[in-house]
Amino acid sequence: MSTLHHSPPRFARERDDDDVLVSVVIPCLNEEDNIERCVRLALETMEANGIRGEVVVADNASEDRSAELAAAAGARVIHEPRRGYGSAYLAGFNAALGRYIVMADADLTYDFAEIPRFVEHLDAGAQLVMGDRMDNIHPGAMPWLHRYVGNPVLTGVLNVFFRTGVSDAHCGMRALRRDILPKLDLRTTGMEFASEMVIRASKENLDIREFPIEYHPRGGESKLSSFRDGWRHLRFLLVHSPTHLFLLPGAIMLLLGLIVSATVIASIDVLGREWDLHAMVAGSLLMIVGVQIVSLGLCAHAYGTYFMREKDPWFDRMRARFRLEHGLLLGGAVGLVGVVIAAAIVVQWFERGFGALSEERLAIFAASLIIIGIQIFFSSFLLSILGLRRRS
Repeated sequence: MSTLHHSPPRFARERDDDDVLVSVVIPCLNEEDNIERCVRLALETMEANGIRGEVVVADNASEDRSAELAAAAGARVIHEPRRGYGSAYLAGFNAALGRYIVMADADLTYDFAEIPRFVEHLDAGAQLVMGDRMDNIHPGAMPWLHRYVGNPVLTGVLNVFFRTGVSDAHCGMRALRRDILPKLDLRTTGMEFASEMVIRASKENLDIREFPIEYHPRGGESKLSSFRDGWRHLRFLLVHSPTHLFLLPGAIMLLLGLIVSATVIASIDVLGREWDLHAMVAGSLLMIVGVQIVSLGLCAHAYGTYFMREKDPWFDRMRARFRLEHGLLLGGAVGLVGVVIAAAIVVQWFERGFGALSEERLAIFAASLIIIGIQIFFSSFLLSILGLRRRS
């Protein structure tokens, strides 16, 4: 099942009530044991602190009395039949009236008394405010696998890839200004929605702030699947970072292939022995595959830039400096070098009366250069084709 919301809601519509400052949006799937208390706590907190607000419960096709209880507690309930954490939030965001949106789960893991602190940060100029649970987790509130492996690893990967600087990228209590939703252009429908929001905010250079909050044991049964949802988060991070998924691995493979091939051709002793034909095959394979992966990475960057409104300063600089003709010349030059080496080997073979071919290593290297030249040549055309319908 696709994780993309193919018809994202238009958050830029006019608000129906300018008097609403905060909309507390709560996604809900079969939470009849908790939802009524969550709604009351949110409303009581806003009333006690003089915050003009509302509670929007996005009922995600619950099969119990969750929607009925939420409405009775004072929430405005909207129904989203498409299951998924992201689907519920997208529907809730579209229905929210407040200038600020505070997000929280319907399982009592978060303290709704924190709402005023989120509002303070937004009033001070923040555009996205994150809660940080990691130093204030109550006993039994988070499984050790999530606390010490899953969340630190995924947050670390996210920070390495996108330089967000957040400490707890998957905290479910956060707040944002409603007017930044069109910039975020959120689309995912599953649990990876949490990562998408942080990534998009970082790419848009929004003002992201965080402060520590407490995390309590949940009420009721958890809907989270550790490995499935963890993989979906990791997959989302990888596919939204072509540099780390394609360019870096491809460049490393290409470099290793060049080193191995040069070592074999130059008959350099490594580890006390001289490497020959089998090492040459391995080096050539690394070069060819490396170039192909780098080409895929460049095409992924181009697609993200031209069709998904991604912002990548490095790619923007590259496409400003290099054009189709540069790629064609590079591919042609590499391929030509391979052809010249191959032709020299054929001439030498001819002069020896078509006997045993003694230049196997150079022959493999020449064939590799020809293949790489062809890859570069046609990949350049593909990049140019992707740029034909670029967005202004």
